[in-house]
Amino acid sequence: MDTKLTLKLNKSIIDRAKEYAKERNISLSKMIENYLSAVTDEKEIEIKVSPLVESLIGITKPSSDSDKKDYTNYLSDKYA
Repeated sequence: MDTKLTLKLNKSIIDRAKEYAKERNISLSKMIENYLSAVTDEKEIEIKVSPLVESLIGITKPSSDSDKKDYTNYLSDKYA
């Protein structure tokens, strides 16, 4: 069942959105409906990692606290 919704938005955003929808041969209402459907979808988004990135996972060791403090001090001195 379709229901009417009134939104108050910046005119320039509406104009750009209308142009975007027109270029893609879709109504602005359908475009907004698709967006709201996508952001409210309860399915988990599965992020695919390329084999190259997968091969790099764990290649370096986490920094020690002293390394972090040294770098923080370096940045403090540099931008002070």
